[in-house]
Amino acid sequence: MQGSVAPSDSQAMVPGVSPAIYGEADFRRVATLIHAETGIVLSERKKMLAYSRLAPLVRRSGLTSFGAFLDTLEGDPRTMTEVVAALTTNHTYFHREPHHFDHFESTVRPELLARANAGADVRIWSAGCSTGEEIWTLMMVLLGRDRAARLKLARGKLIALASDISVNALAGARAAEYPASALEALPEPLRRAWCIPAGSTGEPRLAIAPEVQALVRFRELNLMGEWPMNRPFDVIFCRNVMIYFDIPTKERLIERFARQLAPGGYLYIGHSERVSGPATTLLEPVGPTIYRRKGHA
Repeated sequence: MQGSVAPSDSQAMVPGVSPAIYGEADFRRVATLIHAETGIVLSERKKMLAYSRLAPLVRRSGLTSFGAFLDTLEGDPRTMTEVVAALTTNHTYFHREPHHFDHFESTVRPELLARANAGADVRIWSAGCSTGEEIWTLMMVLLGRDRAARLKLARGKLIALASDISVNALAGARAAEYPASALEALPEPLRRAWCIPAGSTGEPRLAIAPEVQALVRFRELNLMGEWPMNRPFDVIFCRNVMIYFDIPTKERLIERFARQLAPGGYLYIGHSERVSGPATTLLEPVGPTIYRRKGHA
């Protein structure tokens, strides 16, 4: 998910790229670059993490120093994308922070179902969707446990957007196939209704049912850049994306999310994240790390 950096540093050296040619100036350039591109703040303790993540790219380039490699990035957007992907991580899992899904199921879902079944638009966004566990959990909770009754909803005007800065993470999300053990945290009735066996050898695997997959649109998106969406959302999930942002970046992003919500819409953020700054005039807390856009729905 965008904005998450691995919590522990790797000290592994990469063959072919000497740590002696990775100096303080190189790390400062990397830190400046990743902050400008993604809003992530790389502290000094992440110096060796940055080395271990980027050294394979330096080696592949055929260059022998980080400085020379970094010099090439301005004119090479494809490699720049790989650098960003290497310096972000995609740790997530199904049914993470279950109180969010409990709130969504009991408070938000009934209204969304009524609107969707009446032919009105329903719009949901998983921002920083990583490898898809969040958006698939959300869709299954929305569709509910009665498969036959909810197929009508799946054919309605429900639009779910799942975005991430990492093309590799998005590929995993689109594939929608996971080890069966990864879905054990889901309520069993949802797993039975909306997951199907996948693969024939090795560890048992499950795939998200095609009816659920058809609801979701995936998009590569840097949250620090322009957003192409011109219509508001009823629900935005952006969880554990902002934990490595500095405060001004967090406040700007949360304000943008607030303005992208329809009046009465809901924003769900990570357990260690808080709303502050200008967004406090637009959002009201309605539960632990759950906020509602002020105004009438």
